[in-house]
Amino acid sequence: QVQLVESGGGLVQAGGSLRLSCAASGRTFREYCMAWFRQAPGKEREFVAAITRTGSDKRYADSVKGRFFISRDNAENTVYLQMNSLKPEDTAVYYCARDRRMGPIAIDTSMTGYDVWGQGTQVTVSS
Repeated sequence: QVQLVESGGGLVQAGGSLRLSCAASGRTFREYCMAWFRQAPGKEREFVAAITRTGSDKRYADSVKGRFFISRDNAENTVYLQMNSLKPEDTAVYYCARDRRMGPIAIDTSMTGYDVWGQGTQVTVSS
């Protein structure tokens, strides 16, 4: 059973930066698109960013475009989310997720497209 473990969350002032990591178990990490979602208190979980198997294509939510950057290291079975110019509205629990489909596929930005989830890491941005 594949497991995803996020780390790197914390408390940061507005304008600061954090880098989240998501380490995956298993040998098939490189075969799947990976994504980050987030959920703020009282709100639905929303798409943040996604990356294809090789990293050749990336997709971002409009709210984070130009500030957040997703990357992956297939040798380390890890996907990252670099978050810059953080705003209080970025406060949320951030989740790493693996696409339910294997292989060369287009990025899916919907939650239903992902079937393996991490436990989440809290990011709090103070004003």
